[in-house]
Amino acid sequence: MAPEDTSLPLAMVSLILHFNWNWVGLTISDNDQGIQFLSYLRTEMEKNTLCFAFVNMIPLNIYLYMSRAEVYYNQILTSSSNVVIIYGETDSTLSVSFRIWTSRGMQRIWVTTSQFDVTTSKSDFLPELFHGTLAFAHHHAEISGFKNFFQSKNPLKYSDEYLARLEWMNFNCGVSAPMCNTLRNCSSNSSLEWLIAQTFDMAFSDGSYDIYNAVYTTAHAAHERLLQRMDNQEVHLGNCLKVIFLFDDTHCFPYQSLLEKTHFTNPVGDRVTMNQKEKLQPEYDIFQIWNFPNGLGLKVKIGMFSPYFPHGQQLHLYEDILEWAAGSRQMPPSVCSADCGPGFRKFRQEGMAACCFECTPCSENEVSNETSDVDQCVRCLEDQYANAEQIHCTDKSVSFLTYEDPLGMALTLMALGFSAFTSVVLGVFIKHHDTPLVKANNRNLSYTLLVSLIFCFLCPLLFIGHPNAPKCILQQITFGVVFSVAVSTVLAKTVTVVLAFKLTIPGKRMRYNLIPRASNFIIVICTLIQIILCAIWLGVSPPFIEIDAKSEQSHIIIVCSKGSIFAFYCVLGYHGSLALGSFIVAFLARNLPDTFNEAKLLTFSMLVFCSVWVTFLPVYHSTKGKVMVAVEVFSILASSAGLLGCIFIPKCYIMLLRPEKNSLKKLKKKASS
Repeated sequence: MAPEDTSLPLAMVSLILHFNWNWVGLTISDNDQGIQFLSYLRTEMEKNTLCFAFVNMIPLNIYLYMSRAEVYYNQILTSSSNVVIIYGETDSTLSVSFRIWTSRGMQRIWVTTSQFDVTTSKSDFLPELFHGTLAFAHHHAEISGFKNFFQSKNPLKYSDEYLARLEWMNFNCGVSAPMCNTLRNCSSNSSLEWLIAQTFDMAFSDGSYDIYNAVYTTAHAAHERLLQRMDNQEVHLGNCLKVIFLFDDTHCFPYQSLLEKTHFTNPVGDRVTMNQKEKLQPEYDIFQIWNFPNGLGLKVKIGMFSPYFPHGQQLHLYEDILEWAAGSRQMPPSVCSADCGPGFRKFRQEGMAACCFECTPCSENEVSNETSDVDQCVRCLEDQYANAEQIHCTDKSVSFLTYEDPLGMALTLMALGFSAFTSVVLGVFIKHHDTPLVKANNRNLSYTLLVSLIFCFLCPLLFIGHPNAPKCILQQITFGVVFSVAVSTVLAKTVTVVLAFKLTIPGKRMRYNLIPRASNFIIVICTLIQIILCAIWLGVSPPFIEIDAKSEQSHIIIVCSKGSIFAFYCVLGYHGSLALGSFIVAFLARNLPDTFNEAKLLTFSMLVFCSVWVTFLPVYHSTKGKVMVAVEVFSILASSAGLLGCIFIPKCYIMLLRPEKNSLKKLKKKASS
């Protein structure tokens, strides 16, 4: 008659999931029923990634149990699980062990069935320390009239063992014998009318309800048999009753075949069928049970489970009643490992249960913003970065050297200031173009050098601002060509100094008009070579916009890539070769007469130029982003300023502050001395 508990494991797992438990203990009887329940429960738990903290199989033999009782107790006591599932019979060693555990003050949430006796007799009960019991019972209605019938009975008229065990009934009754077969010292008019549902459950237990259905099933089968005999005019009432209640008359119609065909609706309204193929899965009521001293208990229905509802809606708890019965809607936790929380992920070591893990921070640029545990962190997109707590991704800001940036603004002001100053110097030279000092140093080459320096100072403006494809190309081409003109002009001035000195040597017949022609050839040829190198650069691998989202965590760096690094170093190396040639020639001509003292100035200017670009190489490779661009811009400004300051500032000083030295008489006096 009893329905199979095939849906009980699913019901218990649904309850465990509802309270976010994943680490539970299991204590069952070591018999076929317990092993079958363990198999079903393990299957359901594995589907939902739930784990057993321990599995205790209590032997049925009392002597074998007593030899291991302390082991079972310590297993539960030392476990980190706050929830223990108990499945077994009322009259078993499992019931004995449960009473021992509760009497020793073990505080756990016990999840069991209504068939299991969960009352205690502990006298020092503290509600705030005890978590109570959650019991699953087969869903059925209260038997009509049973409550009134039971409350009207006088316990003195009965020697029922069940009534004798109700010590808390307070009738001044005493148990006369250990077997509790009789009651004494009870008043003759005592009754059970005072009992209320909160202290005594008037609904049938599962076992009693099964007996209730069995009686009705037998009655229906007997009724069907009587009808058959009446139809066959073979009414033998005495023998039929004998078949029904004694089951030892082999002459009667086989009773089992009638039972298998019996199906009816009992007075409670539940459908009863004996056909195993038509039996429905049972529904369960869920009760919260609080145990008080002397066996008193408070049993409150807090929900139900129906396997016929859609998945995820089978469990329904009455939240308000649950809060009243448990004191809070939030049950105590029972997990193997605490939640990792945002910014962390679960890390499982080999051999650990699926519910047990360690928490490790997310890797760089990965986030975990979920409140629940996650196995893997989520990597931010290329244009995003993880914040310090690694809980969300933030859009990266675009980074490049802008005019509004303090560094960009400073370099812009320097470039404009130097170019303006160079223009002033050019104006001074033009104003004093007829003076001996300007004529002696080849004023045309001076004009060319000053104009090229103006463009050199303006060239860094191409490096500042949002990069684009035309600007990236103009940056390097302009830098390469303009600097080639400037350095080749310095080389031409150095060669001019040497040629002019050679023409003044007696006995040499050289035409003075060869000097301007030679200097012009030097500038044109040297610049043309650089233009060819830049053309090859553009044809092979031109500069382009590079978006770097990895170098800096919170920024997307936009820079102009050089394209071919080899071509860039060829252009830079060509500048260096021109500067080195100018330095060598100027150094050899440093001891020429003071009238032609520009050789010393050219020597020092090339020394400054080479020092700047030699220093540029390691610094450039050790920086990234806008700082790298700033290093290149600063090198352009510094080398250009070196040429301007070393070559032209001393001459401007003489022309503006010491004009008496800028005369033909003074120059001849210096030459004669």
